[in-house]
Amino acid sequence: MEALDYHAEERSKAEFDVEEMKIVWAGSRLAYEITDRVARLVASDPVFRKDNRTMLTRKDLFKDTLSKAAHAWKRIIELCLSEKEASLLRFYVDQPAFTDLHWGMFIPAIKGQGSEEQQEKWLPMAYKMQIIGCYAQSELGHGSNVQGLETTATFDPQTDEFVIHSPTLTSSKWWPGGLGKVSTHAVVYAHLITDGQDHGVHGFIVQLRSLDDHSPLPGITVGDIGMKFGSGAYNSMDNGVLRFDHVRIPRNQMLMSVSQVTREGKYMQSDVPRQLVYGTMVYVRQKIVSGASIALSRAVCIATRYSAVRRQFGSHNGGPETQVINYKTQQSRLFPLLASAYAFRFTGEWLEWLYTDVTQRLQADDFSTLPEVHACTAGLKSITTSATADGIEECRKLCGGHGYLSSSGLPELFAVYLPTCTYEGDNVVLLLQVARFLMKTVSQKGFGKNATGTIAYMGRAEHLMQCGCEVERAEDWLKPSVILEAFEARAARMSVACATSLSKFSNPEEGFAEFSTDLTEAAVAHCQLIVVSKFIERLQQDIPGKGVKRQLEILCSVYALYLLHKHLGDFVSTGCITAKQGALANEQLRLLYSQVRPNAIALVDAFNYTDHYLGSVLGRYDGNVYQKLYEGAWKDPLNDTLVPDGYHEFIRPILKQHIRTARL
Repeated sequence: MEALDYHAEERSKAEFDVEEMKIVWAGSRLAYEITDRVARLVASDPVFRKDNRTMLTRKDLFKDTLSKAAHAWKRIIELCLSEKEASLLRFYVDQPAFTDLHWGMFIPAIKGQGSEEQQEKWLPMAYKMQIIGCYAQSELGHGSNVQGLETTATFDPQTDEFVIHSPTLTSSKWWPGGLGKVSTHAVVYAHLITDGQDHGVHGFIVQLRSLDDHSPLPGITVGDIGMKFGSGAYNSMDNGVLRFDHVRIPRNQMLMSVSQVTREGKYMQSDVPRQLVYGTMVYVRQKIVSGASIALSRAVCIATRYSAVRRQFGSHNGGPETQVINYKTQQSRLFPLLASAYAFRFTGEWLEWLYTDVTQRLQADDFSTLPEVHACTAGLKSITTSATADGIEECRKLCGGHGYLSSSGLPELFAVYLPTCTYEGDNVVLLLQVARFLMKTVSQKGFGKNATGTIAYMGRAEHLMQCGCEVERAEDWLKPSVILEAFEARAARMSVACATSLSKFSNPEEGFAEFSTDLTEAAVAHCQLIVVSKFIERLQQDIPGKGVKRQLEILCSVYALYLLHKHLGDFVSTGCITAKQGALANEQLRLLYSQVRPNAIALVDAFNYTDHYLGSVLGRYDGNVYQKLYEGAWKDPLNDTLVPDGYHEFIRPILKQHIRTARL
């Protein structure tokens, strides 16, 4: 019997080539072929099933994670997968595990901060997983403020060793993934002290557990920090607590690519510039921005498909009710998130290029773009992860009551994604870093004349401070040049306004603290401009496939005009546009939603997610939601018996009035 496709009619309405859009989303035809093959490989393997994950106890969930990680490693070896394919396989297993930190933080830290000799020693073992590592930076008392870390690494010239120590309770390492129960080694960040002098925070490779029986080594206290938000979700990860009691390590286990300590205890800078560590930072943040597009697109895929299946109200003469996706209130909440997923995808692609560019510049001792790159990546990490976390929750609400079910996939997706707003830099702190860069740029004499990259628009600051928007009709907002100038004018004017306010303070730091809220808003305006501009730039490239470019143009307009509508106060109060022009933008946005509507299902199909990876009954490809929800309910362990455990002990006495009243 042929499977029924409840979305078949929706798919027939598509005005573009879905297969070509899949290639655009993947980045290239080769990338599409690889991701599709690996995703289906994982989906077809019963070991990687995850439909029961939220029903497992913490211990069973963790054991399940270990089982999947081991099976993934086994399959990687058996199939001789490339590094890229292996990374994709772990990604599609879709269960936070110690391997995420081993491959994503431990190895890059050694590659980025270790000397050639250290890389030759440690990386072969790490690549073969003969050792398993994590990244131990955050502490119980300090996260964002790295210089405030309390762990110490004191050099002992008598023994040629560093003594790693946790002097206070708050100096306990807290949160590193993989640390709690699995990692044998860690890159530990501590204040380097030689001869009583503190040289700041440096990285050290420290063995934590025996390679024979996995027991903690002397002086090491290590364990898991406990349950986290949500069921299943990030509880598959053994986030850990770690304390050192005068643990000694050889001197050559200090990561020494940019600085080192000699046998005599002299602290020295190496010939390698300290700025090289920025390359790793750009790499990590690029991955986070790309990850934002993936997480948001998953939520949007679920909400879009279910919005097409779900019908509420609007029945005429006994006919079918109205599909929820046809309501403008649903479209105005859902379609901007769909557009945002594509916008973040193209921004992530651009950041890949930026990482390559920065790496080449660093190797040529060209550090000129680093301040701008640091600000750009910090800001993009902040705005994309915040928008994605909020977007996933909005998608849950767009699914009505059923979105609250674990089987919808949305509660767990939300719980897994939330920490992204905090790790690798708290999002508000990152925006303040962007703001500092913007204030420094604006305060320089003749600012903007040498502006390049993402602040090139500052070179036209004089024009942007005075220009008026030329929109007269709603369709004028479809012109990329009009959109771009409005966003540039808003960003420039908000930055200049903040700089003017700060100039009135004799103590700049007092001014910065007083106007920190305004400064974060200026930073958001700058970063949103980057995303809008990168979407527009992507559309200027060759995009093959029937109707593909047209759909992306519509989504680009939706993204930009949604932001304009959301931040209308910024645009109007700074004089970038008039209230009437804002109303015209909103009018055009409503028209754009109508153009997205017939293509909505096809646009989420282009993400090419398997049902296994999506992990949602509501987001099933075939749309067979209600039957599968009903069948799934009976699989819950609570339904193993008709009469619940505890009936005779607790329920029956209540029903039979056998509970006696105590006499006081």
